Amino acid sequence: LAETVEAINACNEAGVKLMTGLQRRFDPNFRRVKQAIQDEEVGDTIMIKLCSRDPSPPPFEYVKGGGGIFADMAVHDLDMSRFLAGEDPIDILAIGSCHIDKSIEVLEGSEKFDTASCIVRYPNGVQAMVDVCRQSSYGYDQRAEVLGTSGMIATDNVYPNTAKIYKNSFTGNADMPYDFFLSRYNEAYVTETVAFCESLVNDSPVPCTGQDGLAALIMALAADKSAEENRWVSFQEVVKSVYCEDATSCELLPMDVFPEGFQMSGDPRDLLLPDVDEQKAGERREAVSSIPSDDDVQANGFRTRVKSFLKRS
Repeated sequence: LAETVEAINACNEAGVKLMTGLQRRFDPNFRRVKQAIQDEEVGDTIMIKLCSRDPSPPPFEYVKGGGGIFADMAVHDLDMSRFLAGEDPIDILAIGSCHIDKSIEVLEGSEKFDTASCIVRYPNGVQAMVDVCRQSSYGYDQRAEVLGTSGMIATDNVYPNTAKIYKNSFTGNADMPYDFFLSRYNEAYVTETVAFCESLVNDSPVPCTGQDGLAALIMALAADKSAEENRWVSFQEVVKSVYCEDATSCELLPMDVFPEGFQMSGDPRDLLLPDVDEQKAGERREAVSSIPSDDDVQANGFRTRVKSFLKRS
């Protein structure tokens, strides 16, 4: 976490455009759900549900040292819950277990889980539920559902084609859903790359910032802590563990060893320097504020005419 803050601040300090590659934000299925929320097609959001189940578990070597199921897998779903909620989360309750690959049970923390669930609380009582599993016998299972006060919108899995088979013993899709993330999210990766290039060419704000990536990581770490300690964990609790001597020198400290007088903040934005887009937006606002209004121009012109008249008098 500390290194992530340092890396983001290093980019911001150098004036480098930084975009986090959370590709699901660019997937047309998830974007349609976001659009429905923004356009109030289903009313006010009540509940968000997300599931992510991989076709097969990764090798032991991948899981070991990978940070655990919340950081290397559920982080995408946690970010999507925040993306759809349109708010920063409050706290989280998470649990995990092992059902698929018993060899990972010897690992530490959430690395020993291949299955996990989370409940995330958002402002206004909005709830988000996430479930992840490292194996799905029927292919990639990546779905979203949002229940609103006037309706519900949900996505289905993505298939290589729309063909269906109709028999007396089976009716359904002729083929399984995509079984590899590069195939499943091919369009999202392309759209994501185009969005970043457009941001560079047009010098416009990136659609997924370093701060978005930091928030997703904080959510994953809070889930990890919740599963380990079997309790609700606030996201502010995780943020407050970061101490920065300066923008690019940060570390994690226990609550009782912070320097005397240090004011902890639970807002991750307080850990970051303004990014290059925020800096430019601020410069534009200052430039605009320095431009006199029509009333100012008229008033100055009137004062000039008065002074000229007095001089002649």
